[in-house]
Amino acid sequence: MTSLWWWALPVLLLPILWHRQKREQTRAAPLATARFLPQSEPVQLRVWRWRDLLLLLLRCLLLAGLIALLADPVLPWRGDSVLVVPGTDPAFVGKQLREAGLAEARRIDLPGRDAYRWLHEHEREFAPQAHLLLVGDVAMPAALPRLRHAVTVRSQAALPAPFAHHVAVYSQRAGEWRKLFAALGEPQRYVFDEQAGAKTGLVIWDLPQSPPAGLRAPLWWVADASAFPELAKVPQTDGLHGPVNALDSPRGRLWSAAWLPPRDAAEVRTMFDTWQRLHVGVAPHTAPPQAPVVDARAPAGPDGGALRDALATALLVLFALERMLTHVRRR
Repeated sequence: MTSLWWWALPVLLLPILWHRQKREQTRAAPLATARFLPQSEPVQLRVWRWRDLLLLLLRCLLLAGLIALLADPVLPWRGDSVLVVPGTDPAFVGKQLREAGLAEARRIDLPGRDAYRWLHEHEREFAPQAHLLLVGDVAMPAALPRLRHAVTVRSQAALPAPFAHHVAVYSQRAGEWRKLFAALGEPQRYVFDEQAGAKTGLVIWDLPQSPPAGLRAPLWWVADASAFPELAKVPQTDGLHGPVNALDSPRGRLWSAAWLPPRDAAEVRTMFDTWQRLHVGVAPHTAPPQAPVVDARAPAGPDGGALRDALATALLVLFALERMLTHVRRR
């Protein structure tokens, strides 16, 4: 919708018409010998000085710059480019550059895995004949993207980074819980804390009595729901193994299910997968290597603002010059 502001360009005629109405004002002074001169009608002449022309130019540029700022133009200033997903192996990037013949192309480091979304938003910045190469762990889109440029995707699934989960177990069978988590292995590593602290991400409460008031953690697995009567009033959510009671409380997110505690390491992993799917979201799969079909009629993304700072600075300079020249012209 911002491009509709270009229809306001005829407003530039206003300062031109206004300046044309300005006439040089002359004062008639009678002379003693005026009776001997032939009678003629007074003529008013329009005199254009260089200051008037310069002032007219400044005012036209000021209006044009304001319209351009409101229209928010995006110039296709990018050429052949390589879009790199964060965490991609540099050796893999170099190999794909050589195979695609884009060794001299400009490299753009993307902010995240959703490369197709970024490309859709910034596609207007690329020249019509630009060739693009997507490299790395590119997230698979829900539908085949429609793009205006030739894009080659060379994906490489990234290995999950090792991560340590801090777990605090409050149970009479703490040894059994530890054995279940120990069987999960890498890359998820579990560190058992004697008491829940700042790093603790999971509290396993397998006791009938209520926990201390100051005990808090982002996630709780409640094996004995009698310690939390409020869970009985919570609607159940479908989990991977069966219904799950989930409640956000001042202590953290409480989870309770009839199939707790898990019987083996596979059920522990399923519990984490359920929490990930329902409340964190499932990580998208890696897109396969492909070359999406070029569609010249694909809608351009809404991204803009590439020239906003430059246009705003130009408007300030033009406004200052216009005010100074107007003041000089009045003197």
